[in-house]
Amino acid sequence: MLLYNSLTHQREEFVPNVPGQVKMYTCGPTVYHFAHIGNLRTYIMEDILEKYLRYCGYQVLRVMNITDVGHLSSDADTGEDKMLKGARREHKTVMEIAQFYTDAFFADCRKLNIKIPDIVEPATSCIPEFIHLVEGLLEKGYAYLAGGNVYFDTSKLDEYYVFNKHEAENLVVGAREGVEEDENKRNKTDFVLWFTKSKFEDQELKWDSPWGVGYPGWHIECSGISIKHCGEYLDIHCGGIDNAFPHHTNEIAQSEAYLGHKWCNYWFHVLHLNTTSGKMSKSKGEFLTVSLLEEKGYDPLVYRFFCLQSHYRRSLVFSWEALDNAAAAYKKLVTRVASINDKDGTVNQEGMERFRTEFHDALGNDLNTSLAITVLYNVLKSDLNGSTKCALIQEFDEVLSLGLWSAACRMREEMAQKEKETETVSAEDQFIVDAIAARAAAKKAKNYAEADRIRDELKAQGITLIDTPQGVKWSRD
Repeated sequence: MLLYNSLTHQREEFVPNVPGQVKMYTCGPTVYHFAHIGNLRTYIMEDILEKYLRYCGYQVLRVMNITDVGHLSSDADTGEDKMLKGARREHKTVMEIAQFYTDAFFADCRKLNIKIPDIVEPATSCIPEFIHLVEGLLEKGYAYLAGGNVYFDTSKLDEYYVFNKHEAENLVVGAREGVEEDENKRNKTDFVLWFTKSKFEDQELKWDSPWGVGYPGWHIECSGISIKHCGEYLDIHCGGIDNAFPHHTNEIAQSEAYLGHKWCNYWFHVLHLNTTSGKMSKSKGEFLTVSLLEEKGYDPLVYRFFCLQSHYRRSLVFSWEALDNAAAAYKKLVTRVASINDKDGTVNQEGMERFRTEFHDALGNDLNTSLAITVLYNVLKSDLNGSTKCALIQEFDEVLSLGLWSAACRMREEMAQKEKETETVSAEDQFIVDAIAARAAAKKAKNYAEADRIRDELKAQGITLIDTPQGVKWSRD
């Protein structure tokens, strides 16, 4: 499998630390608001990666954090905690906000067929681990105390900007939105490992620490949770491209300083989902959610299909027209699957292997999901029998998770129900036609009493007969 490594800026053959086993870490949501569909694009592509690794036979341990404390509104570790901001907005406690939006996030994941990671850990449950890490960094000389906070000292590193070399100018005060000056820092790239009450009196969640009552910085959370569950060596770290700097850059700095060796081998970053007006962002106020898509009549899996039609390393532009096109294409695909006779012949193993190879060639080449979908269409167009086609579609959809087979089965059931209703209506209509014919025969025989009886019987059933020069017409009341 070839996978693009953001750390080296090239595609590399994926080789895990332990043969047959993959330890994978995913940056989870900060649960102060609903996830927008741009956030969820990242989780969809990470889901594909995990499922493809499992499809290839790897044993995968996937860990994800839930950020419920410590994520500030500024990239420079200043401003209020996003969780506190959410609590103030909705007049609830921070933990009430965290629980509500955690539940909402996983509800969205279920709608999008995103598998829940093996381990999901809220930051607030790992405070002892974070304190231990900070203590270790202080002991090793990679951290310092200033103004009541504990900072990581980036000047002690041989290299800090591990993903890109041009980020230094972005941290100049005022050069980018959300970058503010912190006079406690020795270097402008230093970042906070632990905040104390000396600077943030209004913080709702606080814990005792060797440096005073306070709370962890955002960056230390992912390192602590990853090391707790995955150990000292991580195979793949995932996240959105906006996390590469400073979050993932800081994760690498503190993790490798603490461990004393390379920490993670492969970095998997998903590019932004943009609207026609620019990058989707919660800070702009209104944003698109799964619930909004549903309100507008879209199946959430149509959005997943929309995402899979583009490569994860390309920015994707969202528009309602584009989603309409995806919805139409998805419905056609489901219709074609529904038309297959899954009882047609026995499974052709040679045919299965031929298309499995195509599927691996697609996803094994840096997770090319659009090409993998093309393989699905190739299966449908092939001369394979129905049983083989159905087996392949169900197998491939274990990775793509578009719900094709279940959607096709529902479509078949709906079509069968409509046919049944049509047959029922036709049978009722035939009864009326026969009754009208019997009435005509009675009138011809001058048996008007019988003719009236038939008319009255139909009337009692809600069917009115109208005699016209062109013949008898009828209607239901």
